[in-house]
Amino acid sequence: MLQFSSVSATPISHTSSFSSSMSSKRSIAEFTPVSDEPQLLTKRPRNERGEEEEEEEGEELVLVDADSIGLRLLGLLLQCAEFVAMENLDEAANLLPEIAELSSPFGSSAERVAAYFAESLSARIISSHLRFYSPLNLKSLTLTHSQKLFTALQSYNTISPLIKFSHYTANQAIYQALEGEDHVHVIDLDIMQGLQWPGLFQILSSRSRKLRSIKITGVGSSMELLESTGRRLTEFANSFGLPFEFQPFEGKIGHITDLNQLGVKIGETTVVNWMHHCLYDITGSDLGTFRLLTLLRPKLITLVEQDLSHGGNFLGRFVEALHYYSALFDALGDGLSEESVERHTVEQQLFGSEIRNIVAVGGPKRTGEIPVGRWGDEMKRIGFLPVSLSGTPAAQASLLLGMFPRGYTMVEENGCLKLGWKDLSLLTASAWQPCD
Repeated sequence: MLQFSSVSATPISHTSSFSSSMSSKRSIAEFTPVSDEPQLLTKRPRNERGEEEEEEEGEELVLVDADSIGLRLLGLLLQCAEFVAMENLDEAANLLPEIAELSSPFGSSAERVAAYFAESLSARIISSHLRFYSPLNLKSLTLTHSQKLFTALQSYNTISPLIKFSHYTANQAIYQALEGEDHVHVIDLDIMQGLQWPGLFQILSSRSRKLRSIKITGVGSSMELLESTGRRLTEFANSFGLPFEFQPFEGKIGHITDLNQLGVKIGETTVVNWMHHCLYDITGSDLGTFRLLTLLRPKLITLVEQDLSHGGNFLGRFVEALHYYSALFDALGDGLSEESVERHTVEQQLFGSEIRNIVAVGGPKRTGEIPVGRWGDEMKRIGFLPVSLSGTPAAQASLLLGMFPRGYTMVEENGCLKLGWKDLSLLTASAWQPCD
């Protein structure tokens, strides 16, 4: 299988030097495909279902080197991104037809990731011409589209360890922090379907000292979806005999100015959970979110974030994102065939949406606020100290990775747990408590 060398441990710099051609050549070298032998493929046009068209009588097939395709795609993508960064939109658009010809969302990992980045570059070029930028927003989605998104998340939870890793490590840290507590209030900053919480219910129900109450405040953009999530969680909690209450909050966490909006009460032990992603804007305002966390001062904050910066210039973000998602596509391709429906669903509904938001939408000029690069780096600044996830959380995460392909790795770093594909870190799980 053709693979990008996106598993390099060398971090990508985010400086203005990316705009120079020399930097671009170095960037291309970092993505050189890895292959023991050249792979000769027949490159044929594909139909709308991703199937290669039938050979016509007398037609001459052209053999192409898969590694050469990978190198050519990467060079074209980076060149196109450079033109976009310089606002030379016509030159950027001229490169898109060749990228489309060489890439396919149904092909090799290299072709698949290139197809989604090309689509996002095209959207960026169009939106730059129109001066109109529209990130994916759950409230604007139809119920059918929302269901597709959540179905993809469930599939991803099955075929990849990333979501399970996020849930297991956070739940174990929360469980340890709640030892001896009777009244618990969990605030989930982006609850979605609430897939994380049945696992917490199970381990909390096993405590010798039973909880007197547990409340989850789920934040989301659709009251209809929140109420559906609340009904499912209530059924799970009842099955474990837990005194449970679900409180939905429709809106963005960064827009909350009064703790009463979250139903915070005296006598409750509060914990905050956030599994970060790039599918849509969760906070509304990063600064507002920091202010809220400072006001709340919960006993524990569990945070899982992608090892992907959202600050800096466009070209820097583009190269880092290409590096990052090449690893994600390779990881799925290592365990699933090109024909896998689950693989295509996850790549299209999740990875494709995230890439579009990073490439076509992202950036401080487009949001009106400079985004936080890495949330874990900011927690100390606002008055929180790290809580080590070594011990049981790390042991559980290690057992989890044993169920998936060997390319997944985990390391402990300064009390955090980092999940990676080979040598590239993909997620960092951390926990935080108030300084005093």
